[in-house]
Formats: sequence, C-alpha cells, structure tokens
Amino acid sequence: MKQYDVAIIGSGPGGYVAAIRAAQLKLKTVIIERDRLGGVCLNWGCIPTKALLKSAELFDEISHAKTFGIQVETARADFPAIIKRSRQVADMNSKGVDFLMRKNNVDVLYGTATFETPHSLIVSDAQGKTQTVAADHIIIATGARPKNIPGVEVDGERIIDSKTAMTLEKQPESLAIIGAGAIGVEFAYFYATLGTKVTLIEMLDHILPLEDEEISAVVARNFKRKKITMHTSTMVTKVEKQENGVAIHLKNGDKEEHLTAEKVLLAVGVQGNVSGLNLAKIGVTHRQGFIEVNDWYQTNVAGVYAIGDIIGPPLLAHVASHEGLICVEKITGLSPHALDYNSIPACTYCQPQVASIGLSEQQAKEQGYEIKIGRFPYTASGKARAIGARDGLVKLIFEAKYGELLGAHIVGNEATELIGELGIAKTLEATPEALFGTVHAHPTLSEMIMEAAGDAQERAIHI
Repeated sequence: MKQYDVAIIGSGPGGYVAAIRAAQLKLKTVIIERDRLGGVCLNWGCIPTKALLKSAELFDEISHAKTFGIQVETARADFPAIIKRSRQVADMNSKGVDFLMRKNNVDVLYGTATFETPHSLIVSDAQGKTQTVAADHIIIATGARPKNIPGVEVDGERIIDSKTAMTLEKQPESLAIIGAGAIGVEFAYFYATLGTKVTLIEMLDHILPLEDEEISAVVARNFKRKKITMHTSTMVTKVEKQENGVAIHLKNGDKEEHLTAEKVLLAVGVQGNVSGLNLAKIGVTHRQGFIEVNDWYQTNVAGVYAIGDIIGPPLLAHVASHEGLICVEKITGLSPHALDYNSIPACTYCQPQVASIGLSEQQAKEQGYEIKIGRFPYTASGKARAIGARDGLVKLIFEAKYGELLGAHIVGNEATELIGELGIAKTLEATPEALFGTVHAHPTLSEMIMEAAGDAQERAIHI
C-alpha cells in the first residue's frame, strides 16, 4: 500500500490543477487517471473543439476573402486533415500535463479507482492488476459524461455524442443536433461552415438558452445566414434509425413534424461520473449524479472532497480549476476566498462568439433590481469595421442606484477574450463611471466596453 497526503481521482482541469497546487504546498500527491491525462477537456472537449472551430473560422474567412480585396481560388475543406490537426493539438496538451506532473513530482497511476474506505482506494489497471492507495485526503475530480434522453440511444454510428462528432472519418451531408446549448451551437457552426446541412433543435424558446436573449438573437440571425435550420420550443418525441439515416419526430405545441438527417448529434448536457466509485460504501451523498459539497468542497464524509463537473453546474473547466485550488489550499490550512459563482465567465466559440458573466437582463429584473443598461454595437466600432466584424453587441447591466455591474454580455468577434476585462471589473466592483473613465487604446474592440458603460449613463460618444 502506497501512502499519500492527497490522492486525486481524475486528471482533468480540476484534478491536475489541484495536484500541482498540492505539490507546490509540499504535499505528497498522486493522481489517478483511467484514460489520458487532461481528462475530457484537453482530449475530447475544450481544446480539440477549439482547434476544429479555428479551422472552420479560417475556411469561412478565406471564403469571404474577396471582401478584403484578396482573390482566392476556390477553397476546399479537407475534413480528415482538420480532424487530424485537432487530435494533434489534443495530444500536445495531454503531453503538456504529463510534463507538469513530472516537473512537480506528482505520481501518476493509470487505472480505475474505487473507494475501499474514506482514506483508501483500490486502483485497477487495464490488465486487471490492482493496488491499494491510501491518503489522508482524497479529492474526486471525475468530471461528467454526455447525458442521454429517453428513446434516443447513442450508437456511435447514426446517433452520436460530442466525442464521436469530433473524430468522424467522413463529413456527413446532413446533421441534426438535439440541444442548442454551447456544445450544440459550436458543432452547428463547425459543420455548417464546412458545408453540412445542419438542423438545430432546442426544447427552450431560444438557442443558447442560458445566455441573455438579446445576445442569442444575434447568433440566431447569423445562423440563418448560414442556412442552419433552427427549431426552438421543440421537443424530440422519437428518433428512428433508417437504412440511410435517421428520422427525427418533433413536437412544437400542437404541431408535429419530422425530418431526416444522415446523423444525429445528442448535445443535451452532461451528468456526473459517480458510477463505479463505490460512494455508497463510504456514505458520500450525491443527488442526480452530482456530489454534494460545502464551500470548501468537502463532502459529508471527513477527508473526502469533490470538485469540477462532478459537483454540478456551472459545468466549466475554469470553474473546476479554481475549485481545485481552493480545495487544496483549505486542506493545507490556508485561508482562500470561497468562489463567487455569480462571477463566472461563460464562453461559446462559434462565430460570432458569445461571452457573458453575471446576470442576464431578465434575471436581474426577476431578482428585483432596478437596472440601467448600456449597449454598444460592433457596427459602430472603427476596429470592428476595419477587420470586417461588424455584427455584434456589447451589453452591460448595472444596478441603477449604486452602479454595481450585475452582468456583462458580448456577442461578436473576440468576445471570449474581451470578457476578461469585465470579469476583473466585476471582481473589483467597478462602476460605469470607472469603466467609462478608463482610457482604452484606439482602435480596439475593447473600446466598445468603455462606450457601453458610457451608454448606461447617456454619455456614449460614437452612437
């Protein structure tokens, strides 16, 4: 039996970050991974999908090069080469985590971990060999897996999940995507840009339903231009596999219809990976696939902790990383601040990009706030015009009396980079006066943040 201060199950962005921080704090640390270092995020999620999206974005730009005065012979997307590059990027990142583990003297065990006691794990490798690992503190960071819906069984051929969607050998001629959250919308953009006929189906009343509705409308408008068919407020009642594709039966109110596609991508969310851990044996509480924890990520069992997607929304890699840091620092007796879940940036990497932090306009009103809203359109930005990215909007929501930044929403070019300034602003409790009074370089897209803050005070200059 090997004895450690900290054992971490899962090496995704929560697990490996927690391991590095634990090692920095002089704790003897082991991380247990059943597949590849980096978890879903680095291997099958965040990183490889962004590589795919960059290829689609570049293809889109080349297709419109004439508008920049550049003549290009007909561009062609090499689908297998695009997939290959995405896998190469994922491999590089996984190897990077391996380097970081060795650099920080973190032991790595490959295998599946199950609890024997609250302070010991049985680790079984691919050959069936087992060993016992003991630790004063055990952190569960096993992440999540795609969620299914009744009557729609993923088979990896006709009906696929996100992992399969990023590794297909052949580009489908048509694709129906069930679920229009970030995952569904990103794949819709990717495949539609490369020429696949895409249909997007969402149960709620607009695509990207967790985003401000005004922001989602900009994406929907752009998707219509790409000839993406969108069905909102629509339920999938049945999916039938056929010889050459799939038939999808839909219901919107009293209206029923059906459509066919070569493949169906199920993108309706994820559920926590709690099965196989033997949590019942040690008495760890979990509900609907997510483990319950306190502000410091302690479960109801002393010495057992959980971080990342396994504890529920927001299901984001950067959240898992910060939870890992806080958890380990609390274990070692430091005094970290509890994570402010009202200040978590969310990003969707389609084009136009979407990024947000804090409350939407509707949420602010529902919570009883009197608000002031500042808006600034991309079309009024000199930099946006210069780079040919005129479709978008910056929307800032302030509490009316004291100027607290309640929410920030951006749709448009580089939105996922611009949101960082507003994350700092929210953390530092910046007012519209502070944002408008901060000199922003010209010409930049970030000037739109300054102008939107000015608009909230009826002081915007360029609109």
